[in-house]
Amino acid sequence: MHMIHRVCCLARQRKNMSEDQKKTDARFIAIKILARVLQQGESLSTAIPRETSNLDDRERPMVQALVYGVLRWRWKIEAILKAYIKKPFKNKDLDVKIILMLGVFQLLWMRTPDYAAVDAAVKNSLKIKKKWAKGLINAILRQLIRDREKIDVSNDDVAEYSHPQWLLEAIKKDWPDNWQQILTEANEPAPMTLRIDTKQTNVAEYIEQLTEVELTAAAHPQVNTALVLEQACDVHRLPGFEEGVVSVQDAAAQLAAHMIDLAPEQKVLDACAAPGGKTAHMLQTEPAISVDAVDISEERLQRVDENLERLNLQANLITADIAEVNEWWRGEQYDRILLDAPCSATGVIRRHPDIKSLRRETDIPELVATQKKILDAVWALLKPGGKLLYATCSILKAENQYQVQAFLQRTDDAKEIKINADWGHEQKHGRQILTGELQMDGFYYVLLEKL
Repeated sequence: MHMIHRVCCLARQRKNMSEDQKKTDARFIAIKILARVLQQGESLSTAIPRETSNLDDRERPMVQALVYGVLRWRWKIEAILKAYIKKPFKNKDLDVKIILMLGVFQLLWMRTPDYAAVDAAVKNSLKIKKKWAKGLINAILRQLIRDREKIDVSNDDVAEYSHPQWLLEAIKKDWPDNWQQILTEANEPAPMTLRIDTKQTNVAEYIEQLTEVELTAAAHPQVNTALVLEQACDVHRLPGFEEGVVSVQDAAAQLAAHMIDLAPEQKVLDACAAPGGKTAHMLQTEPAISVDAVDISEERLQRVDENLERLNLQANLITADIAEVNEWWRGEQYDRILLDAPCSATGVIRRHPDIKSLRRETDIPELVATQKKILDAVWALLKPGGKLLYATCSILKAENQYQVQAFLQRTDDAKEIKINADWGHEQKHGRQILTGELQMDGFYYVLLEKL
């Protein structure tokens, strides 16, 4: 009996070591991903696949939780650490700072046991071959544990709302009555929202199908093709996903196909089309339209092709700079144009927290200039009587209503069609959804008609 008990104990120890090792590995991979973002300026959309390609599927949620959490709360974490770090880290030692940031996030935001968070941080300092940092990391995190109850950064908006100073000020200026709500929502994880193909099912029926596979969802109150999952899941658990019954798309993005006023036989341009959610939704809404989907990125356009293939839909895909009309346009004007313009993506920070670290204040004037160039270029391709829907996933007025105001002032044959809706905020031009409202991303829409 004693021997059996000893064997069981050893097996249990090995299992615990294995689980602890997995967590340590997840943390180490998170360090590498965060270094790609913070040191090399790479986006999560490429950094995560690059570093997790050989990772067990069960470990991916841990990596994502760590990476998203640190980037979401970066400015608050840095403000907390500032009290314990005597002098800033050199750029070559950014990985040491990242280990500390991960430790702080685990100690203050996650349910990680104190000893596990500290132990993993110390071990990872050895993994990055910086033995000198071992004592520093151990001392800082242990002192943080002792100080945990008295930490307070509420007198600093940058730290409290965890946004860079320039973006915080821009949002305060544009939305003086809503800025706190916007920043708070931007730090909340976004729900997983689905779009159903109404030619195959309806929201009520699909909610029942989800119940059969033990998933819970609710119909979106404003968008009749949208439903919101109570908890995110792998897309392959969704009934009919492979058959194109359902797709993943935020409810705000689903509004585009409902607003652009599609009819059979129309020729439609989807400018800046990738990754193709709106292209597909327009074709599902009105199958008898002809769509040219243009995007500058061949790699991203490949995703459009894959999405359309899954949904059994067809569009003419064109890799080109949309503004360089002479390089791709075949001379036939369009009845409808959807311009989902390149933008700061400040309305989707809750889904992409790396935006806060990657976007710069100087990017905004450049984006505004690009939007202006594209808007003017595609307007020439619209038939008289045709409609253009201008959209961004930005909450900054420079990219939205001010952009449209300038366009209307210089374009004699353009007229705004008022959007009557019970979502978003009516602006001087168009409507603005603020981040998190009605469980939607921050989005701007304006509908224009050519006289």
